[in-house]
Amino acid sequence: MRNIIFGPLLRLVPVGLIALSIQRVVFANHPVGDIKLQFVLALVVAAGAGGGSDRGAVAGFVLGLLYDASGNTPLGLMALSYGLAGMTAGYVHSFTPDPQWWLASIFAFFGAAVGEAAIPAAEVITGEDGWITTDIWVTVVVVAGFAAVMCPLLMPIGRWMMGVKRKKWKAMLE
Repeated sequence: MRNIIFGPLLRLVPVGLIALSIQRVVFANHPVGDIKLQFVLALVVAAGAGGGSDRGAVAGFVLGLLYDASGNTPLGLMALSYGLAGMTAGYVHSFTPDPQWWLASIFAFFGAAVGEAAIPAAEVITGEDGWITTDIWVTVVVVAGFAAVMCPLLMPIGRWMMGVKRKKWKAMLE
């Protein structure tokens, strides 16, 4: 019972609500060349890059459900896309247990690109029309670039949110 209460869910929901508020108030009202930057997606990939693919998938699923509940998207659409994004960004831990900031940003770029590209594909499956256009690749690159830039800033928040402690290296004594 204690792990459920003091686990990441207690930190994930309030931080997610604050990130969703920033997304809806700031980034939705100030697009960059008709492209709305995804702050919540940037937080998801930062949590994935900081905590690994399993924690990134959990963060993406929960924050995606919050996003779905607050918007006009079908329930589970953003949860699926953000879960894929967090899982992809978390694959950086298969190379190194404590990634450098630039390596985490590279994986955040690829994770955000996967998540942003999965949104129109999932919307076509659910019956929404007009989402896959030629401009989607520009949108994917801009949103992924934003997530890569924001990753070093959001990674400490993502680690705290998911309850990840930094690795401590100890010298082996003979």
